[in-house]
Amino acid sequence: MYELREHTADIAVEAAGETLGEAFAAAADGMAAAMCETIPDSGERFEVAETANSRERLLYDYLDRLIYERDVRGVLPVDNAATVTETGDGYRLTGSARGVPLADVHARDLKAVTYSEMDIEATETGWRAYVVFDV
Repeated sequence: MYELREHTADIAVEAAGETLGEAFAAAADGMAAAMCETIPDSGERFEVAETANSRERLLYDYLDRLIYERDVRGVLPVDNAATVTETGDGYRLTGSARGVPLADVHARDLKAVTYSEMDIEATETGWRAYVVFDV
């Protein structure tokens, strides 16, 4: 579950999930929705994996990786799935996304993930993530 939020000249996504991985995947789905309103059923799934020493760094690196995949593969990462596990020195994310060819969508550019106002917190029902994107 995610919600797009207006944010000055940028756009923000507030996402939630029962697990930290679900919240991260919802933030990634929100990022895709910020780029494109209508998403076709085309595209092949691809795997992603990231490690970081903090939850905030992991979310940043994960979303930045999806932007990289968009730019390099020429796909819009949608239908995101992620699992986050705590390791001895931080966190690890493993997941996947369906890469919709950019030729199949009318997507606006989203330049980067930011640390500005980033917030990740446990809630009574799971996890909440808030992230701002530079557009």
